[in-house]
Amino acid sequence: QVQLVESGGGLVQPGGSLRLSCAASGVMFSMYAMGWYRQAPGIQRELVADITSAGNTDYADSVKGRFIISRDNTENAVYLQMNSLRPEDTAVYYCNYKAFHGGGLYANDYWGQGTQVTVSS
Repeated sequence: QVQLVESGGGLVQPGGSLRLSCAASGVMFSMYAMGWYRQAPGIQRELVADITSAGNTDYADSVKGRFIISRDNTENAVYLQMNSLRPEDTAVYYCNYKAFHGGGLYANDYWGQGTQVTVSS
């Protein structure tokens, strides 16, 4: 089992910044992707950004150039720096840990409890 603890959400004005943090504990996998998804009311949960154990990153088109994902391997943590925030970024943000067995075979998804991000004046 992998446990995820998130922090850093809140209310911010348009154009502002927030930093989300997610710390993982429990059974760690050597192959994984760790990142953030978000879900707004009435909209399907979507990938925001993730980073793999190999260091590869992926971003949603809507956040490219504004959000930066990074990780601290010693802390088993991932961070999402969100800049130039827009009202449409408002959503519940969920930390995700996608585990893979050796050879890249998918194992399981683990989710944090979610943190609210609200962008409003």
